[in-house]
Amino acid sequence: MVITADVELPDCDSLTVQEVNLSTPTLMSAAPYIGKLCENVNNEFMLCRQETQDPRACVDLGKRVTFCALKVFRSIKAECRNEFNQYAECINKSSGDNSFAQCRKTQAVFDKCMKDKLCADRPDFGYFCRGRVHKSPSEPPPGPPCPCVPKVKDPTPSLPDCDTRKPARFGSRFWWMTE
Repeated sequence: MVITADVELPDCDSLTVQEVNLSTPTLMSAAPYIGKLCENVNNEFMLCRQETQDPRACVDLGKRVTFCALKVFRSIKAECRNEFNQYAECINKSSGDNSFAQCRKTQAVFDKCMKDKLCADRPDFGYFCRGRVHKSPSEPPPGPPCPCVPKVKDPTPSLPDCDTRKPARFGSRFWWMTE
C-alpha cells in the first residue's frame, strides 16, 4: 500500500493487543467453536474492512475479534481442559498433516464436554459455507461522491440507429423461419 505524508498511521500502543499464541493443532481443535461463537464480531470486522477499504478504521473491531477468541479459549480451559488437550494432542501426533481422521473419538468426547458444560454445539458440516445476511448495528460509511456529468440534449447525434433500415439484399438469414 502506497501512502503519502498526510496519512496518519496509528501509534504502536493502539495496535498492541494480547495475541493468541497457540500451535496449529490447538487452533484447529477449537476453530469450529471460535468460528461459531465469534461469528457476529468477525462478520462486523470483515464488513468494516470491505466497506471502508482502510484497515485503520477497523483496528478496534480487530481487537474485539482477538478478545473473543481469547475468551473462547479461556472458557475451554476452565471447563473442558483435559478433553481439549487430548483432542489437540491427537491431531498433533496422529498424522504428519494434522488430519482429523484418526481423532474422531477424542473429538466426540470434546464435543460432548462443550455441549454439556458450555452449551456450545459444534457447527454442522457446511455451516460456514452457507450464505447469511449480517445485520450490522453500525451505519454504513458514506459512499463516494457521484461524478459530475454534463447534461447533453442528444449525447449521440451521429448514430444512424434512428433511421429506418432497408431490407436485406439477399433476404433474411432466418429463411427457414418464414413461411
